[in-house]
Amino acid sequence: MSSTVELTKENFDDIVPGPEGKDFVFIDFWAGWCGPCRQFAPVYEKAAERHSDLVFAKVDTEAQQELAAAFDIQSIPTLAIIREGVLIFSQPGALPEATFEDLIGQARNLDMAEVKRKVAEDQAAGGQA
Repeated sequence: MSSTVELTKENFDDIVPGPEGKDFVFIDFWAGWCGPCRQFAPVYEKAAERHSDLVFAKVDTEAQQELAAAFDIQSIPTLAIIREGVLIFSQPGALPEATFEDLIGQARNLDMAEVKRKVAEDQAAGGQA
C-alpha cells in the first residue's frame, strides 16, 4: 500500500493544514510522462514510509492543472513543503535520497515562530510599497 496520498483541488483543504495546523505536508508535483518524476517516485515513497508521522502528497499535474497553476509549477518534478499553512520550500528537480532526507530534517527543525514573524514582516512591508 502506498504511503502517499493523491492531492486534488477537492481534497486540498482536508489534507493541507491551514495556519492553525501543526503538521506539515510534502507535495510532489509530477506527471506520468516525466522521466525525472518516475526516478524520484521511489525516493519519495521510501521517505513517506520512513516518516509516517508526516503527510506525503502527490499532485498529478496533468489531472490537477488548476492546483499546479496555483503553486506556479513551471517544471516537474517540483517538491513543495507546507508547514502550518506556510509554504516553506518549493524547488524543481529530482532529489537524491540523502539530500531529501537532509531536507526533511531541516524542515522538521525550522523555528516556525520565526518563519511566521518574517512572513508577517514581509507582508507588512509589501503593504507599504
